[in-house]
Amino acid sequence: MEDKRKTFSARLVRWTAELVLVFIGVSAAFWLNSYQQHQQEANRRDQILASLERWLGEGIESGRINAVKEEQQAAEFQHALDAGEMPRLRPFIFTTDYNPGDFATLLQAGGIELLDVETLTALRNEESVIRWGLSRMAHYQKLSDELIVPNLDRTHTELLKRIQAERHR
Repeated sequence: MEDKRKTFSARLVRWTAELVLVFIGVSAAFWLNSYQQHQQEANRRDQILASLERWLGEGIESGRINAVKEEQQAAEFQHALDAGEMPRLRPFIFTTDYNPGDFATLLQAGGIELLDVETLTALRNEESVIRWGLSRMAHYQKLSDELIVPNLDRTHTELLKRIQAERHR
C-alpha cells in the first residue's frame, strides 16, 4: 500500500510540476505576445506621427512659399495702383492636392486607438480649418471665373483687334 502511495505521490508531484511548467509557459507566451503587440502598436503610432509630421512640415513650407508669391503679386498690384495705372487683371486659380480621405486612412490605420485624444482633437480642428479654407478658395475662384475671366477675354479680344488693325495700316 505504501508503494502505491509513493507512486501516487510521485505522480502527483510530477503532474503538479508539469502543470506549473505549462502555466509558466502559457503565461510567458501571453506576456511575449502582449509585449510584441505593444511594440507593434508603438511602431505603428510612430509611423502615423512621422507621417503627420512630414505632411504638416510640407504644408508649412508650401504655405511659406505661396505667401511670398502672394506678397510679391500684391506688391506689384499696389505699385501699379500707386503709379496711377490699372493693374493687370489675372484670374484667380487655386489648386490643391488635399484629400480628406488621407486623414480617414491615417485614422483607420490605427490612429484612433493609438493617438492621444488631444492629438485627435487637434487633427479634427486642422481638418475643419482646411475644409473652411478650401470652401473660401472655391468661392473666390467662382467669383474670379464670373467677374475677372470674362473681362480678360474681352481685353484680349480688344487687344487682338487693335494689333490686327495696326498691322493693316
